[in-house]
Amino acid sequence: MNKDLIINSSADGVEIALLEDKKLVEIHNEKMDTRWAVGDLYLGKVRKIIPGLNAAFVDVGFEKDAFLHYTDLSPYVKSIIKYTQEAIHNNENKFDFSKFQTEAEIVKTGKISEVLNGKPNVLVQILKEPIAAKGPRLTCEISLAGRFIVLTPFNEIVAVSKKIHSGEERKRLQKMMESIRPKNFGIIVRTAAEGKSTAELHEDLLTLVDNWKNIQANLKGAMAPARIMSEESKTTSILRDLLNEDFNKIVVNDKKIFDITLSYLQRIAPSKANILSLHSGDQEIFDQYGITKQVKSSFGKTVNLNSGAYLIIEHTEALHVIDVNSGFKSVSNNQEENALQTNLEAAEEIARQLRLRDIGGIIVIDFIDMKLPDNKRKVQEALDEFMKTDRARHSVLPISKFGLLQATRQRIRPEVNINTSEDCPACNGTGIITSTLLLEDEMEKKLAYLATHGHKRIQILVHPIIHSHLTKGIFSSMIKKWKRKYKLKLSSQPDNSSHLVEYKFLDDQQEEIKL
Repeated sequence: MNKDLIINSSADGVEIALLEDKKLVEIHNEKMDTRWAVGDLYLGKVRKIIPGLNAAFVDVGFEKDAFLHYTDLSPYVKSIIKYTQEAIHNNENKFDFSKFQTEAEIVKTGKISEVLNGKPNVLVQILKEPIAAKGPRLTCEISLAGRFIVLTPFNEIVAVSKKIHSGEERKRLQKMMESIRPKNFGIIVRTAAEGKSTAELHEDLLTLVDNWKNIQANLKGAMAPARIMSEESKTTSILRDLLNEDFNKIVVNDKKIFDITLSYLQRIAPSKANILSLHSGDQEIFDQYGITKQVKSSFGKTVNLNSGAYLIIEHTEALHVIDVNSGFKSVSNNQEENALQTNLEAAEEIARQLRLRDIGGIIVIDFIDMKLPDNKRKVQEALDEFMKTDRARHSVLPISKFGLLQATRQRIRPEVNINTSEDCPACNGTGIITSTLLLEDEMEKKLAYLATHGHKRIQILVHPIIHSHLTKGIFSSMIKKWKRKYKLKLSSQPDNSSHLVEYKFLDDQQEEIKL
């Protein structure tokens, strides 16, 4: 599988498109003023404790207080609270974290009022971004992600990703990380660490330890609410999580982002630095790589499939509903076989849509009815397989007797919702356009004005239909009449990009005359 990362920088922010085999699978928008991104660390002030929910509301500077549930406190939350206070009031230039004395773990079935008694300031991490009317969701299970490992302060556990299937490799990584793990830190070994050397993993570890030292420095003298550390930019975080041998192209249209990305690549994967390039040329970067067209065809209520089948995607307050509809093509005369093939095609597109739109929560999919249990199982297994590349946690249930498949997908950010419909440029969405008879009068008035203000040579750009109307008749066309009447060198030029009642006046330098 070939992966391309296309990065479009504009005045509003940065758009990042991930392509797999030239097909758009993820699109991210990073605004210039983005705050409360997943992974950001804040010094929060506990505002309110709700015993009935076993949760607390914490002020992190957002317009609505963030939500912190007891299950997200971390077993080491007492250590975190103690550490936060010591780091804030530390008057020494050097704070040796390896000598920090941790507190006892809390029990899983405890009460938040007992843990956060006194409403202390505490170091928290954004678990979910603000969605709709809800504030951010927080966690006290602090983690710092690197390319190969995740550093978890306050515990001393080494865990290895279950996606590394080789028992021998898992033991090697476990033993290696236990030998280099600093005191008071735990380590989670990521799947990308498989086959990596001690030196590579140690370098990643040292970088994360330095990040933790920066957090300590930022906490000193901090007043809640305050942002203590920002997650890396989306560009670098995507590269950190996804960069592998499948990547064959990263294209950027901004020199500053190019330099940042190049520096990051040279640090984490010098051998891949040559796949980065700076976009040049007159065509927009998203247009050149077919992303704009894919966005237009992939978002919206209806999504068409190659076979002629189509999906209807609807969002309600509680869940997402996807309806699979058969199209006009048939692969065979067998109805069951047709249904199976259409459903398999739909399963692939649904997996892409969930990832592309970042749809989370409960998803109900109404596949085309199939009678054979084996076929139902094939569709479920196909959807499972297509969703393997999805980084969000997800679960897929078997198709029920009603022909419905239920799935859940982790929701950590607001759903990507791009409006692909446009107002008609001729009527501006009203459904009414100017009469062509009145259009003639309007154009003539403006030509008269231009003639009295010194213009001698004018070209009119109009829709081809209006061009035909203006030039009809060799001697009696409107263009001929206006030329004689206003003593102008006047011509009409058809323009396919103009809407029906749109027109432009160009001077002798082929520049538009603004009126």
